[in-house]
Amino acid sequence: MKNYIILAIAAIITISFKTAETNLTIKGSDTVLPLSQKEAELYMQKSKDAKITVVGGGSGVGIAAFLDGTTDIAMSSRKIKMSEKMKLQDAGKQVKEVIVAYDALSVIVHPSNKISQLTREQIEGIFTGKITNWKEVGGNDEKIVAYSRESSSGTFEFFKESVLENKNYGSTVLLMPATGAIVQSVTQTKGAIGYIGLAYMEKTVKDLKISYDQGKTFVEGTVENAKSKKYPVTRPLYYYYLSKDEAKVKPFIDYVLSAEGQKTVTEVGYVPIK
Repeated sequence: MKNYIILAIAAIITISFKTAETNLTIKGSDTVLPLSQKEAELYMQKSKDAKITVVGGGSGVGIAAFLDGTTDIAMSSRKIKMSEKMKLQDAGKQVKEVIVAYDALSVIVHPSNKISQLTREQIEGIFTGKITNWKEVGGNDEKIVAYSRESSSGTFEFFKESVLENKNYGSTVLLMPATGAIVQSVTQTKGAIGYIGLAYMEKTVKDLKISYDQGKTFVEGTVENAKSKKYPVTRPLYYYYLSKDEAKVKPFIDYVLSAEGQKTVTEVGYVPIK
């Protein structure tokens, strides 16, 4: 999926749509970004007279953009927080939620790393700072360099909740502004470990099998395993929009949810909703 690697904090594309009434801005999750870009590109072929802008930056950035009126759809790789929903309600804005796809979160290391699998507990130990050397989990005597998304990212939140069981990240974990930056950093650092959405997987990094039953079974992060729910680190991907904008955003969202749109979900490297 190298065509979808995003190395900047935000990537922007401008696409023509059918009418000015379907002009949209979509902002938020870097995880959902490649999917939204491709869906918009294909939708452009059907509707050519308006415009849509797709911007990354993180789930929190997208949801916050409702407050300043700079987005029509917020992309998110996590569920909206109650605090965010309350802020919107205080501002007189009611938000609606749509699941557009599912994603498997891959744990990646440098290709030279002899480790091929880890338990959830071992990953927790690494990212909370309790495990600092690869030899502690059966690897070489080498310092672990852990990379994470920054706190505005829905992927940061999901990883903390699902993998770290809400424990805090260690102080030595390096926070990166975009998923592509994690891929690049792990590619260039022998002792590195990070986590990314499945669609960002590259041959320049190695993904690990993960066990959620204390090492009894290890499962590879693939679309097939995510679809069958065998892979444990799987999550829904969301679009959020304001109730007042439903008529404006519905044509595009309906397209994403259609059979054609869900086929694109698979092609980009995500898991369709059905």
